[in-house]
Amino acid sequence: MKWTLSALVALSSAALSLAQAPAGGPPGGGRGAAPAPRPVLSVSSPGWPDGGEVPMHNAYFGDNKSPAFEFHWTLAGNPTTAPDALKTYAVIFHDIENSTARTTVDTLHWSAFNIPATASGLPEGLGAGTLPDGTVNGPGIAMGRPNATEGSYFGPGAGPGPFHHYVFEFYALDTKIDLPAKTTREELVKAMDGHIIGKAAYVGRFHGPAAPGR
Repeated sequence: MKWTLSALVALSSAALSLAQAPAGGPPGGGRGAAPAPRPVLSVSSPGWPDGGEVPMHNAYFGDNKSPAFEFHWTLAGNPTTAPDALKTYAVIFHDIENSTARTTVDTLHWSAFNIPATASGLPEGLGAGTLPDGTVNGPGIAMGRPNATEGSYFGPGAGPGPFHHYVFEFYALDTKIDLPAKTTREELVKAMDGHIIGKAAYVGRFHGPAAPGR
């Protein structure tokens, strides 16, 4: 078989490229250091297990008491202290089954922000308005309700039928939120954006009791 000069040059170049190609990973032969583990936020509640049924004690049709929560920080699966950057916590509580005004926006039941970084959780029956420790009860649907106080927790209120899923979203922030209590959900989320150093969620299911005789 006769080889042309151009074919021999091409073959030699291909062989050289294969010989110099790394076996795998980034240039330099290494795969790069794994990112250092970061503290992870989680929450628990004595009121019900995560994903369980919300008791009437915490429902709008019952005692309408906000549930107690405990904050936990872990590092690589082991208990640890909160990050030094932590300044405040916030919570957004919403019914993900409801569609507001036929949009993708669900129903916001309650929110609170500027919960101090020193807090180990939230007590049951959190007070209304702005609390002595700086916690602010933010936007929600308590306004004008006969069994609720404006600027306070508003518990699950789904009627009889399929369960609604209620989600408590907890945010750990590296800042304090400079907003009034009567802000909007959109403004609160925007103010938190770029400052979230931890997030956790807790879910409860609820539906109202069936009417008597049914």
